[in-house]
Amino acid sequence: MCGIAGWVAFDREVGQEAAEITAMTRTLVCRGPDAEGIWTSRHVALGHRRLAVIDVEGGRQPMVGEARDEDRVALTFCGEIYNFPELRTELVSHGHVFRTRSDTEVVLRAYLQWGHGFAERLNGMFALAVWDGRTQELTLVRDRMGVKPLYYYPTRDGVLFGSEPKAVLAHPSVSARVDADGLREVLDMVRSPEAAVYSGMYEVRPGHYIRIRRGGLTKHRYWALEAREHTDDLDTTVGTVRDLLEDTVARQLVSDVPLSSLLSGGLDSSAVAALAARHLDPSPLRSFSVDFSGAGDFRPDAVRGAADAPYAREVARHVGADHTEVLLDSGELLDPAVRAAVLRATDLPPAYWGDMWPSLYLLFKAVRRHTTVALSGEAADELFGGYQWFHNPGAVEADTFPWLTSGSARYFGGLRLLDRGLVEKLDLAGHRRARYAEAIAEVPVLPGEDPAERRMRQMSHLNLTRFVRTLLDRKDRMSMAVGLEVRVPFCDHRLVEYVFNTPWAMKTFDGREKSLLRAATADLLPQSVLQRVKTPYPTTQDPAYEAGLRAELAEVLRDRNAPVRALLDVERATALLARPQGSVSRAYDRGSLELAVWLNRWLGAYDVTLEL
Repeated sequence: MCGIAGWVAFDREVGQEAAEITAMTRTLVCRGPDAEGIWTSRHVALGHRRLAVIDVEGGRQPMVGEARDEDRVALTFCGEIYNFPELRTELVSHGHVFRTRSDTEVVLRAYLQWGHGFAERLNGMFALAVWDGRTQELTLVRDRMGVKPLYYYPTRDGVLFGSEPKAVLAHPSVSARVDADGLREVLDMVRSPEAAVYSGMYEVRPGHYIRIRRGGLTKHRYWALEAREHTDDLDTTVGTVRDLLEDTVARQLVSDVPLSSLLSGGLDSSAVAALAARHLDPSPLRSFSVDFSGAGDFRPDAVRGAADAPYAREVARHVGADHTEVLLDSGELLDPAVRAAVLRATDLPPAYWGDMWPSLYLLFKAVRRHTTVALSGEAADELFGGYQWFHNPGAVEADTFPWLTSGSARYFGGLRLLDRGLVEKLDLAGHRRARYAEAIAEVPVLPGEDPAERRMRQMSHLNLTRFVRTLLDRKDRMSMAVGLEVRVPFCDHRLVEYVFNTPWAMKTFDGREKSLLRAATADLLPQSVLQRVKTPYPTTQDPAYEAGLRAELAEVLRDRNAPVRALLDVERATALLARPQGSVSRAYDRGSLELAVWLNRWLGAYDVTLEL
C-alpha cells in the first residue's frame, strides 16, 4: 500500500521542476513510510511513497518499462492486486519476462499487453497512474468499489493528481477554496460521485479510468453493477457465497510482512477472522479489537445492545487467534495531537461519528506496532443488508437516502448549531433531492422484476455506491495515517456482483438481517455470534468526552476570530453549553458539537477560503 502523486503539463518542461513533485509526494509519507521514488520526463513527473508489502526489495516505484527515453511507460501504483499470480502466468505466455516478484510489475506489463483493457482484468484494491510516452498520455484508474482514493485537478495544459487532496494542494498553483457545493458535501451525509469538496478538484469515480492527453481529458467506465437474473436455489446460493468468501480471504492473505485481522465480535469481522485462521493454520492469526476504559459500565442504548469485548474474546478462543484488546480513554480521543493527526489524514472535517475517527486512528496505530496488514469486515452490511434501514418499512418506502430517514437521520443531523441563514442559503434539502434522483437513475433494472424486489435492489445500490463510500474513506485515511494496510474482502467485485443480484427473500430467508452471510459461515462461528443482533462500531459513553467537546466549543465562542464563528448560530451554541453536563443527546446535539469544533479546526488548519 502506498501513496501516489503526479503532474502532467503539455506546455512546459515538468521534468525540470522537481521541487513541486517532491513536495506533493512528501505530503503522503504516512501512506508510504518505507521509500520514496520520483520519475520525470519532459511533460510528466510521477511521485511514489511506498509501504512495502509484497516483494520488499523488488517492488520499488515508479516502475518503468523497457523503452527508449520519451517512449517509456511508467507506473505509480497504490494498492494490492490479488490475482497477480494468475495474470503473471498469462503474461509470461505472451512473452513477458519479469524482473521482480511484485504485483506492481504485473500491473505495468498488463497495461503493455492489453492497453486500457487491463483494468478489467485486475482483482484488487487500487489507484494508479500510467504515463505512456509512446502516445504522450496519462491514464488514472481506480478500483471498482473505490477502496483506494484518487484525486485529480485539471489544469490549463494538463492535470495534477494524488492519493489525497493534500498532495494536490501542495502544488503552488492550487489553493484550498471551497464553494457552496463543496460545503454541502461537508455538511450532509450524502456523497456525490466525483465531488472532492475543494473547488476545481475531483475524485476518479470507482470503476472508472480517465485519460489525459494534449487535446483534453476524457472519462471512461470499465465496471458497474449490473442487474442479472438469479437462477440458483437457496442451497446453491449459500454455497456460492461461502466459496467466494473462501477464495477472497485466501487471496487477501498474501503478504511478505506480518498480517492480522480486526475483530469486533460481530458477524462480519468474525467471519473474516475465522476464514483467515483456517488458512493460516497451524500459525495463529493475530487479531485486534477496540474498547474504551470503563466499558464495564456499558449501558445498552437504541443501537448497541451489548458490549463487543465478550464476543470478540469468544471468537478469538474459538478460532485460536492471538488476540489483543486495545483500550482507549477520552483523554486520548480528545488529545490535540491525535485530533490534528486525524484532520491531517482526512483533509476534511470528520463531522459525523466524530469520536469514531480518532478511536479508529488509535486502534490502527496500536495494530501497526505489531503488523503491517489487517483484514476488515467493512462493507458486509451494505452488501448483505445489515443496517436497520433495510428492514424499516418507513426507510424502504421513503423518497430519499434511507440512512437519512426518521430513526436513522439522528446519527447524521449535526446542523443545529449552524447559522439559519447559511442553512437556508445552502438548501441542503434541495441538494439531497437532486443527489438522490441522480443515484436512483443509475440503478440497473431487471425487466419484469417485482416492484418490491426492485425497491430492495435500489436500496442495495444506494448503499453500495453512496453510503459505503464514507466508511471506506474513513478506513483508508485512518489506516494509511499510520502506515497500516487494511484489506476488505467483502469488496471483492465477484462477491458484490453475485450478492447484489440475489433476491431479497434469500438475503432474509430466516427472518434476520444478513441471512446469507450467517448461513454461509454457520460452521465457523460460535452460536452466540451467529445469533447476535447487528451492532455498529463502538463509541465512547464516557461523560468526560462530552465535557471535552463542550470545553472546545466554549473556547471557540470566546474567540471572536475563530474561523467557524461566522458559520455558527452563536446564540444557539451558547444555549446548548448552558445546559447541564450529561443532558446533551448523543444522537443530535453531540453531533452538533462535533461538527462545530471539527469545522473550526479544518478552516484554520487548511486556511480555507469559503466562496459562498
